[in-house]
Amino acid sequence: MPVAPTYPGVYVEELPSGVHTITGVSTAVTAFLGYFSQGPMNQATQIFSVADLERTFGSLVANSEAGYGIQQFFANGGAEAWVVRVAAAPPAGSTDPAAPESAGIVIEEAPSGTAVLQVTAASPGSWGNNVRLAVDYNTPAGTAAFNLTVTLVDSSSPPAALTTEVYRNLTLDPTSPNYAVAVVNSASALVQLALVGTPAATALPAPTGTVGANVDTSSVTLASLVGPPLDVTFGGTTLTAVSLATAPTSWTGAAATLQSLLQGLTTGSPPVQAIPAATVTLIQGSGTDVQLVITANATAASSTFAFSGELATLLGLDATGADGTVTNVMQYALGGSAAGAQQTPPPTGGGAAGPATGSNGTVPNATGLIGDPVAKTGLYALDNVDVFNILCLPDVMNLDDGSAFAVISAAQTYCASRWAFLLVDVPQGGAGQAQRDTLTGIQDWLAQNSTLRSSYAALYYPRTQIPDPLNGYRLRAVGPSGTIAGLYAQTDGTRGVWKAPAGTAATLTNVSSLAYKMTDAENGALNPLGINCLRSFPVYGNVCWGARTLDGADQLASDWKYIPVRRTALYIEASLYQGTQWVVFEPNDEPLWSQIRLNVGSFMRGLFQQGAFQGSTPASAYFVKCDSDTTTQADINLGVVNILVGFAPLKPAEFVILQIQQIAGQIPT
Repeated sequence: MPVAPTYPGVYVEELPSGVHTITGVSTAVTAFLGYFSQGPMNQATQIFSVADLERTFGSLVANSEAGYGIQQFFANGGAEAWVVRVAAAPPAGSTDPAAPESAGIVIEEAPSGTAVLQVTAASPGSWGNNVRLAVDYNTPAGTAAFNLTVTLVDSSSPPAALTTEVYRNLTLDPTSPNYAVAVVNSASALVQLALVGTPAATALPAPTGTVGANVDTSSVTLASLVGPPLDVTFGGTTLTAVSLATAPTSWTGAAATLQSLLQGLTTGSPPVQAIPAATVTLIQGSGTDVQLVITANATAASSTFAFSGELATLLGLDATGADGTVTNVMQYALGGSAAGAQQTPPPTGGGAAGPATGSNGTVPNATGLIGDPVAKTGLYALDNVDVFNILCLPDVMNLDDGSAFAVISAAQTYCASRWAFLLVDVPQGGAGQAQRDTLTGIQDWLAQNSTLRSSYAALYYPRTQIPDPLNGYRLRAVGPSGTIAGLYAQTDGTRGVWKAPAGTAATLTNVSSLAYKMTDAENGALNPLGINCLRSFPVYGNVCWGARTLDGADQLASDWKYIPVRRTALYIEASLYQGTQWVVFEPNDEPLWSQIRLNVGSFMRGLFQQGAFQGSTPASAYFVKCDSDTTTQADINLGVVNILVGFAPLKPAEFVILQIQQIAGQIPT
């Protein structure tokens, strides 16, 4: 602020320079919408690697075109992406049947048996059926607290732990800083908790139970299976079954016999619920390692399964302790009935997944991909992302023509409003569309959908064939959008957004072959239509060999014919939009205009020095105008300041013509 001198002396005052540096925005942050087996629905999530993708959205699945596209994006040079998981939209008036939540479980209080906690998977999908919960009371003495261990296991046999979360000293007291619902829901990527009713602040969920028996390990062989009876205890009620009458001849026979035996346990005193066939599973292992899984609704504080004698050895229970006592911790399986806690052996004890109640749903339909701008679903989930530059919709490949047209059209409009660029994958999902990888097939599709032409989109042909890790690395045809988006990122980083992402240096990484190998003449038929070709050349391999937008057909004579011209303009527009926010509410007169010219001109000069424009001098390469000619008194009265920026874009050398002339020998005269 101005100095107010009051005494004789020297005063120091700092004056603003008027410099507001404009920093260029990113150019290759890519957004992917599509189907995934798990993860948050209709919510943009930032990732920086394939590992990030798998941690949030699960491992690669065969019907996720978006999953393959993202892997190709990072393989070809991509560094940052936003991912939105979508599913088929439900019919009007119904809930979404495509990706329901896993049913979850209700954990009861010990020892009353009153339900206290509802536990559900953090996101829809059958992945929730592989979530296991363990509750224990290994907490400081005198505290009414419990520990919760949440484990995500795979589908192998025995299951292996993929992710484990441990929450210690939790309580059901809403006023406590260790309140279980608040602590877990704010931190867990696997589950969400909710109180059932209004349990007492000192209530505790029932701990997970144990499997136990005294095992006589002497002289136990497969032929000695005739032994003590099998006792199965549910909440204090013991059901006794007859022992095996004869020795099985193989492990397969033993499994079938035991399964039949266990399914017959329907009597007892007092009577208890029968064990449904679907909840008894025997898994054949190696050697004597046969695993047993029994799942049933708990009717008391815990469920205990007691196995005695040689039968326990058959079931693969390892003896521990000097007295040979077998102990194997049980866990709650999340994917069970909501009527009671489901218990199965844990990953380390050879357990299997609980009943499959969650569903992965179906791949997105047009409504699911487009979404709702009010609810911010589908495309509009990206409203919460500050900047993205490229949009890929790989699952469009599975749609029919009509649905694909609606999605691509909506995506082009959305990209135009967000200074972004769409990479179009051609639909393959309708009848007869398998021919889209032929020359006439792609020409016919573009002719039938000519209204999709836009300078904010590009089309690449043909599809790429990549090794599929889910199918023995046999080749799989995938849409090229993910691969090309990664190529854009690589080219932007090494040469700049003004360089066409094409040429012999634009190698397609992790692409074994192309769905169609074209000749120069065929390339010449597609290029004038604005179709960018992917080619295979000796020495160079598979490369990108086109740089036109969908508005780049020769007959259109568009100013935005070339991809680097359009993307350079988008880069400048987005950068200046973000870099001139400081102008708002400043006094609208020459001091402001001169600062605008200084800052915008400095940004444009920096691009000129990097080789982004045509021309040998700044004056021939760009201009920035902001003065009384662009902003009249009428504009000032309306609160408007007008800034005019022009640039001479670089256009790719698409056709190289060599003229060769033969020099005639000198003829003496």
